[in-house]
Amino acid sequence: MVQLDVDMAYLGIVAQFLAALAFIGFTYTVIALITPKRYSENKASSFECGIETQDNARVPFSVKYFLVAILFVLFDVEVVFLYPWAVNFKHFGWFGLIEMAVFITFFLSGFLYVIKRGVLYWD
Repeated sequence: MVQLDVDMAYLGIVAQFLAALAFIGFTYTVIALITPKRYSENKASSFECGIETQDNARVPFSVKYFLVAILFVLFDVEVVFLYPWAVNFKHFGWFGLIEMAVFITFFLSGFLYVIKRGVLYWD
């Protein structure tokens, strides 16, 4: 028989994980048992902003909409990398300043490329 050598420091984490799983399972079971099950066409219909649907919900969006959304996420994530540098600016010294200048140069060159291509301008 193989005996596992488990450090006792992890026992609390395992116990908390198992307790969380048990709570989730218990909650789902109770909800499934006590909720009323009344299905109707009105409940199954899509509802958004108080306006009833008129046409097919599968109307295609412009590609520019998705492109702007992806660019927002991309540049937003890049800006997040500036925060740790700004907090530890004195600790990094000149090397950190040069490193961040290179990063900001790449960041701004990408942003200028997007503007030059006219991606953010709508027709």
